Formats: sequence, structure tokens, C-alpha cells
Amino acid sequence: MLRAELPGIDPANDVEITVTEGVLTLRAERSEETTQKHRTEFHYGTFARSVRLPAGARGDEATADYKGGVLTVTIPVPETKTGTKTIPVRQR
Repeated sequence: MLRAELPGIDPANDVEITVTEGVLTLRAERSEETTQKHRTEFHYGTFARSVRLPAGARGDEATADYKGGVLTVTIPVPETKTGTKTIPVRQR
């Protein structure tokens, strides 16, 4: 799971999420215009991060949700056995 705080963006238009060769890339762009009586301010910013996914991650099954300014990307990763295996030595 990856979470990113991206307040003030439109996730449908300003966010791009891709998975290529085991790397998740998140790109977002924010542009904001504030107009007051005698002035107008423009705020622009881009954000890009790439994260290597764990072995076996299923990038084609990724989902993304945006709520309260936080983007959450979930990618299923199958459970792996982490136990220790003892290998017997044969004598001949």
C-alpha cells in the first residue's frame, strides 16, 4: 500500500498512476488560482515518485482511492513462506 497526501487536486484529471516492470510511478500536478479585489495569484506544482514493488506484486490488480486529500494505492502481494528449510546432507 502506498499513501500520498495530495490536497487540493482533482484525482480524475490531475493524477497519473502507472506500473511498469515492477515499478509504481505516481505523478500529480496541481494548479490553483486565487483572485482577490486587486490581485490574482497562481500556484503550480508537480509531484512525481517511483517505488519498486516487491517480488510477485500484481500491478495489473492495483486499485486507487482518493479521500480527504489522501491518495491510497493498493497492490496485492501474495504471501510468501519465510520459514527456514533444513537441507539434509547425504553420505555416499
